[in-house]
Amino acid sequence: MTLPDLGSDLLDVAARTAIVYVVLVVAFRLVGKRTAGQLSTLGLVVVLIVANAVQNAMVGQNTTLVGGLLAAAVILGLDVAVNAVADRWKPLRDWLDGVPTLLVEDGVPKPGTLRREGVSERELGIALRQSGLLTASEARFVYLEPNGAISVIPYRDGDRPTAPARESDG
Repeated sequence: MTLPDLGSDLLDVAARTAIVYVVLVVAFRLVGKRTAGQLSTLGLVVVLIVANAVQNAMVGQNTTLVGGLLAAAVILGLDVAVNAVADRWKPLRDWLDGVPTLLVEDGVPKPGTLRREGVSERELGIALRQSGLLTASEARFVYLEPNGAISVIPYRDGDRPTAPARESDG
């Protein structure tokens, strides 16, 4: 497959930048909440390398100040436009931002969901301990938020089930 080789005049810089923006938004959204939401050392390295890798794809041979400023303006303009559309169209907002994912329900971890979302037992344990809990069975709900954070909702007094929780696959 051969892609067209756009030139490096200002119109081509704008077109290249728009294409890179759209491709990266889709790619980072598909990567998932954990990668996009919390930058580990590896995540930061990936973002820096991706930024360097796509620079030439956006500006081509145009290394002028105007070319660079145009690329930045296109990125900022697209960001404003996409957010404006997403604010008016909920399905796009939900796709861009994501929705919370239930990891633990009524004290029962969902191993399939944890695996699918890339949340390790260690990370779940850290989130539970940060909320003052020792085990998942002490949590009413645990959510992976769209920003990559893990929210723990403990049982309130009197609403804990009497039978011990058992694991299920979500």
